[in-house]
Amino acid sequence: MKQGVFITGTDTGVGKTRIGAALAWHLSRSGLRVRPRKPVESGCAQGPHGLVPQDAMTLREAAGGADPLDRVCRYRLRAPLSPERAARLEGLPLSLGMLYEACRADVGAGDFLLVEGAGGFYSPMAQGALNADLAGGLGLPVLVVAADRLGALNHTLLTVEAIRIRGLALAGLVLNQPVPRMDDGGMDNAEDLARWLRCPVLRMPHSSHCGAMAWHREADRLITLAAQWSAP
Repeated sequence: MKQGVFITGTDTGVGKTRIGAALAWHLSRSGLRVRPRKPVESGCAQGPHGLVPQDAMTLREAAGGADPLDRVCRYRLRAPLSPERAARLEGLPLSLGMLYEACRADVGAGDFLLVEGAGGFYSPMAQGALNADLAGGLGLPVLVVAADRLGALNHTLLTVEAIRIRGLALAGLVLNQPVPRMDDGGMDNAEDLARWLRCPVLRMPHSSHCGAMAWHREADRLITLAAQWSAP
């Protein structure tokens, strides 16, 4: 793919969808045709018409809702586990090739492909395949999202090293605060990671807002990150 980003995390629950939605909203407003993809989502709740991929719904709405939900998220799994194990439990022979095809389907040459992985960069995503394998096959730059808490330095540095070992470009790093920050004793993960990685580190502070209100409020925090892709 010529234009796009693969969003990964240092762990599950670090805020990938929050950052992905804000980025999709910002890039859409800048004139890009954003094609969001969450090719497989586990932990989906049962709805009246089947399993509901909440993360994929959020990305779709933030990007403008042009793509049908089945195109944004082709594979939906019930168990809140890695997609590889959840698919195995449900008898779905999920392969890396199936995920490639789900990401690339109906994405034109001028589109911006925004792919959100599942869990961390080395989390199993399909039979014998990790998130890292999907990112590598797509060849997209990788945006890392980490929770801004104790332990972020180790988890982030390991993730970035894994990305670079695979020859992928690092699109950026966002430190997200999933919960309100308590007394941190002087911790400054952004300053430390910027020094170690020699790249800009963005902070996304905790917010109680959700849905469209959150995208509208938070998109402008990603201006410097989005500048590498924004349409002229």
